[in-house]
Amino acid sequence: MAHIQGCIEVDMFSQDVDSDGHPVALSFREVLEEVAKEHGCKLTHFEVHQGTVSFSFDNDELMIQILQILQNSEGAPTAYK
Repeated sequence: MAHIQGCIEVDMFSQDVDSDGHPVALSFREVLEEVAKEHGCKLTHFEVHQGTVSFSFDNDELMIQILQILQNSEGAPTAYK
């Protein structure tokens, strides 16, 4: 399977969470890095802007699973580039 090379964007936090270094964003990044470790892959992108988080992994199957979870919940991703 070819690598998708995209990212998932989700409106997760209040707009005052506006950087990767914000404590809330750092906590979420740790969760994503643990998920990557559990799936034997890497978190390849992580960015936060006005409460919107964009992230990606170098594992297409994991990316697809996350998209499916988000699409089946109220927190559907705002974009998949």
